[in-house]
Amino acid sequence: MPRFTSLIIAASLAAVAAGACAPVVATQGFQAVDAKPQDVEVGVDTRETVLAKLGTPSTTSTFESDNVWYYLTQTTQRYTYNKPQVSQRTVTEITFADSGDKVANVRTLGLEDGRQIAMERRETPTRGRQLTILEQLLGNVGRGQLPRTEDDVPGQRRPD
Repeated sequence: MPRFTSLIIAASLAAVAAGACAPVVATQGFQAVDAKPQDVEVGVDTRETVLAKLGTPSTTSTFESDNVWYYLTQTTQRYTYNKPQVSQRTVTEITFADSGDKVANVRTLGLEDGRQIAMERRETPTRGRQLTILEQLLGNVGRGQLPRTEDDVPGQRRPD
């Protein structure tokens, strides 16, 4: 009986270990339900038909907010305690003509079209000198304001 129990425990531990290796997949951003952004036709669709097919855009262009719409989708995978890794990213850029509401261009960008930018981890020091912990705790001791008297004129500072 003990051998049978140890086999059951070993099998259950193996099942738990195998289950822990499966990634947690998450999808953020625009998710196509009825129509895909690639279904938008250049020269045929207008702003209204794009809104009807895809809904409101994820974001618009900073400088040409009326003419360029973006639909963003991102899929990430995370294993146990690791940071999430982006496995798929799709950015669909829909550009409208300047003269009208017709679609002028549809461009789809993937993860390979982007660039990885390493953020700088150093901090910019602030001006002034560095205070020790004691100077920070005791810095205002003795700097308190004197009690008000009858001779004080409102709006003027008293000499300390």
